[in-house]
Amino acid sequence: MVVVAAVVGLGATTLAGCSSGTDGNGEPRRGPAVVGTDDGPVRGTVADGYRTFQGIPYAAPPVGKLRWAPPAPVTPWEQARDATRPGNTCPQSASLLDDPASDTEDCLYLNVTTPDHAENEKLPVMFWIHGGGFYFGSGHAYQALRMATRGRVVVVTLNYRLGALGYLAHPEFGKLGEDLEGNYGMQDQQAALRWVRRNIERFGGDEDNVTVFGESAGGVSTCAQVASPAAEGLFARAIVQSGPCAETKEWPHDDGYWFARPRGRAEAQGLALAKTLGCADAKTAVECLRTVPTEKVLAASDGGGYGPMYGGGGDVLPIGPAEAIRTGAFNRVPVMHGITRDEHSTFIWAIETFTRHSYNADDYRQLITEFFGPNANRVLAQYPLTDYSSPSLALSTLFSDYSWGCPAVTTADELSKHVPTYAYEFADRNPPWGKDMPKANFPTGAMHIGEIQYLFNNPEFPGPLSADQQKLSDAMIDYWTRFARAGDPNGGPTPNWPAYRSVGDVLSLAPSPEGIRPVDLGAEHRCGFWRSINR
Repeated sequence: MVVVAAVVGLGATTLAGCSSGTDGNGEPRRGPAVVGTDDGPVRGTVADGYRTFQGIPYAAPPVGKLRWAPPAPVTPWEQARDATRPGNTCPQSASLLDDPASDTEDCLYLNVTTPDHAENEKLPVMFWIHGGGFYFGSGHAYQALRMATRGRVVVVTLNYRLGALGYLAHPEFGKLGEDLEGNYGMQDQQAALRWVRRNIERFGGDEDNVTVFGESAGGVSTCAQVASPAAEGLFARAIVQSGPCAETKEWPHDDGYWFARPRGRAEAQGLALAKTLGCADAKTAVECLRTVPTEKVLAASDGGGYGPMYGGGGDVLPIGPAEAIRTGAFNRVPVMHGITRDEHSTFIWAIETFTRHSYNADDYRQLITEFFGPNANRVLAQYPLTDYSSPSLALSTLFSDYSWGCPAVTTADELSKHVPTYAYEFADRNPPWGKDMPKANFPTGAMHIGEIQYLFNNPEFPGPLSADQQKLSDAMIDYWTRFARAGDPNGGPTPNWPAYRSVGDVLSLAPSPEGIRPVDLGAEHRCGFWRSINR
């Protein structure tokens, strides 16, 4: 058996067949290695203080006629299924964050980490949707033992279909019926949430107290689930990390756009891909697309640009998340929402790494002129290159404000009109860098993905955290899990986190000496200026 704890250096031992319940003093005791689900029993790993179950199928392999179709039920089994290893990663190319390539479409698996608990105790459930721009990533890379044991919650992570295989929109699929065009990855997430409702009590979880949370594409997915009528009742709370629900047209890089897309844009993209794959004939497009080899689909669509589609009819995503929160037409659950202080530095770093070219002064002026048009001179005056050590840092600062900070303010403003809302900004400007990530040539600060290692054990971010960073990590896990427990992150020794009522009610999360404190997010990201810029 694979002992997950050993992977992260905790030296746990594997046990089999331990009985659940409590010891003579009423303390939690290890649960069994084998747990029954409604599809069949699974055998996981029992460690010191927690259990893990990996590679549990929640939907049938999406192959053949199930490619570009909603997730279908699993074929049940009778003997205990090995759940000590992760399931297959969904098809993707290798990433800069060390995610391996995969061409296996049999990939709809989830993982459960549960702490020791008393018999019949029902713990809050945290359902994690991984990031990766909707074209790379996996659930099992986010090892949740610290969150599960410190916060006493059950954590579920999942794989869902990515890229064109998860979000291809094509009019011919739409003709087959409502909700049969695009959003297959989003429907995978909902299928996994339904699996949680049916099964999580057997792992010690409370099926009526589920918090959906995710970062980057996982944050965009969480916004989409909040906006989805089909997801009503599947979760009680939501945490959106680095995926502002209000974002609509602020993304500066057209290639690789990964926020929610309107149907017209998504279908145009799908028709172009079908033509590239030799499936341009509308009469045979569906059958043709389902027979194209996986690796050919990946090669033709690599680089992203796929995400949830709205406006397609049905109840998966009839309107976009931005409109949903603006009009109040969303699932009314408490929401925690936030960004990192220097979000866009990660994307500038990625572009420079891929192209092997660092932005220069001419690049800076050209990008601003092309994107902001008649407002370019005002933007250049607001962010003059003379204020920064490099054009790369200038671009990072400008778009961290425009594409992230101000949409985050709008998101908090709109959500707080309808539901309890807590807003944050991760502000550690010196987090440990990824072990396999090429170095940046400019200070990246509190970068996009920088907060992940404060919540999860992730092989790409092994740290180590400093003593002050470890304290921040503990505080963040406490905030996140208290919110999951009761819809309010407050309690214990951590600083008070005010419910969001105005732009000053944002909690900055940083290690000492800056510490955890309120911040005016609008002022910090120059949102007064950006409100005067129309595109």
